[in-house]
Amino acid sequence: MANRRLAPAAEQPESFAFTPDNAEWAQGQIAKYPEGRQASAVIPLLWKAQEQNGGWLPRAAIEAVADQLGMPHIRVLEVATFYTMFALEPVGRYWIQVCGTVPCDSCGSRELKAMLHERLGPPGHVSPDGTFSWLEVECLGACCNAPMAQINHDYFEDLTPESLGRLMDDLAAGRPVKVGSQTGRTSSEPQGAVNTLQDPSLFDGSRIGAWRKRFENGGEGEAANDEAASSEQRAASDPKPARPDAGRAVERPVTDAPAQRVAEGETPVKPEDRADAADGGRSTAQHGEARPTVRDEPSERVAADEPAAAEAGAQSALKRDEPPPQPAASGASEGEIAAEAEESRIEAKLAELPKDASPEQKADAVGTRPTGLDAARAGQPDALTRIKGIGPGNERRLHALGIYHFDQIAAWTRDEIAWVGTYLAFPGRIDREDWVGQARALTKSLSR
Repeated sequence: MANRRLAPAAEQPESFAFTPDNAEWAQGQIAKYPEGRQASAVIPLLWKAQEQNGGWLPRAAIEAVADQLGMPHIRVLEVATFYTMFALEPVGRYWIQVCGTVPCDSCGSRELKAMLHERLGPPGHVSPDGTFSWLEVECLGACCNAPMAQINHDYFEDLTPESLGRLMDDLAAGRPVKVGSQTGRTSSEPQGAVNTLQDPSLFDGSRIGAWRKRFENGGEGEAANDEAASSEQRAASDPKPARPDAGRAVERPVTDAPAQRVAEGETPVKPEDRADAADGGRSTAQHGEARPTVRDEPSERVAADEPAAAEAGAQSALKRDEPPPQPAASGASEGEIAAEAEESRIEAKLAELPKDASPEQKADAVGTRPTGLDAARAGQPDALTRIKGIGPGNERRLHALGIYHFDQIAAWTRDEIAWVGTYLAFPGRIDREDWVGQARALTKSLSR
């Protein structure tokens, strides 16, 4: 599954507003809900905003919907990041969502994802011509016809890598395509011969209504009536005893309790119990079992209890006025740990600069600018958008820095990664998304 993050700032529009027609439609959706429940319209409004914005949701659209519904921005952001039906980054003209859960995975969705990765690159970015983008999503509810994918608003089922490839070729060429099963299956009927539910009695009512035949024979009916009459006579002459306490708590006196002993004229505590309680060498829990000698001095009791405390765990030697150290290991990946460390280091460096520092000044303070080219080799740059995290906007900014090819990114040093990440205004993201590793893999695939 892809990370559910908003698109980089360079790709975000400055503002968003519904068109007059969409604004009127949105008011109609909000009017469906009673006063105080307008937030229930958040999903249809986000869907319409995504449709208006070319298939993806920018931050400005999320905030505009939140303002219209009177909701905190974070509440609407939670909805948008939860459902994969909302694309948070630019998508292609045809957005392919491949189901990756168990039924589809068992029937071949891994091969579909491998084909898409080879043809389009990693998930989450747009192909160079802007036609396709793809993403793995959770169950889309067509398990009987697995593996399947959703392309824009339509389902395509019973897919193979070959049939999905032909489907993409037809879509790119503008040819009509067949929605639903790609193998000729009708609805979700089983493939091949039908081997179940073939008995006609399951459908003509004869099996379901067979119980009525017991009453069609008069003799059986008379026997049933005789049995009922016999039961009524037996109940009248020999009724079951009543149980008034059934289902109710019944209070009964506690046996040999002190209050009961006093009511009977005896002492509250038995003499033998009093003797056991006064004997320091005896246990009142079990008669006849000796216990260790009681220590009267507090120092003796503390010393005796220290071994047990040591076995349970020694007291921490950390000072109370110092924060505890972070655990040695966590669930974060190496890339995430490196990204967090990079962000902390860069944040400290940037805090020393004036607030009006330019992007170049900020980048120079934390790293080294990578060496760029005057132009792409042979006038043909690589499609940098094949690297997850590099959209069309970042590709243009990298070209402005003289970065045109995968092997340039694959050779970046730590200082150069810090410079580029700060210049693009998202320090740590290059490590988190492993641009260098992706670039090395793409360079190797081009050299074959």
